[in-house]
Amino acid sequence: MLRRPFSRVSFASPWQEMEHLQREVNRLFTDSFSGYGGRVGPSFPAINVWTNEDGAVITAELPGVEPDAIDISVVGDNVTLSGSRQPNELKEGDRYHRRERIYGNFTRSFQLPFTVESDQVEASFANGVLHISLPRAEADKPKKIAVKTA
Repeated sequence: MLRRPFSRVSFASPWQEMEHLQREVNRLFTDSFSGYGGRVGPSFPAINVWTNEDGAVITAELPGVEPDAIDISVVGDNVTLSGSRQPNELKEGDRYHRRERIYGNFTRSFQLPFTVESDQVEASFANGVLHISLPRAEADKPKKIAVKTA
């Protein structure tokens, strides 16, 4: 009996074999043109956002980015982080063996679930991590309503 190694489909149905071949070709092209095997990859920079009653905090991993190359803007409940990372300069005669770190301009925008007091936003940058504190607008903070009895 003739057998092919690594085949998931038998010779029983030529249509199944053609469908299998089509899936494999599609997977090959998807994997080749996408660095993440057909999945949507992470954006740069990697971001964490969390909120509480007082406001929000955003942290962004920005290795290799100079603090003066970062721009943060806040309008209402929208926060935009943009900047650029420059490529490493190689010495003459050096060449890359592997290059995975991206460089160039980036922009990430987020809509928060509340309005921010933009004049009280604070940002700090240490060890390649940007930390942004976004205080919630006083008018947007939850108010505790006292229930009166008659």
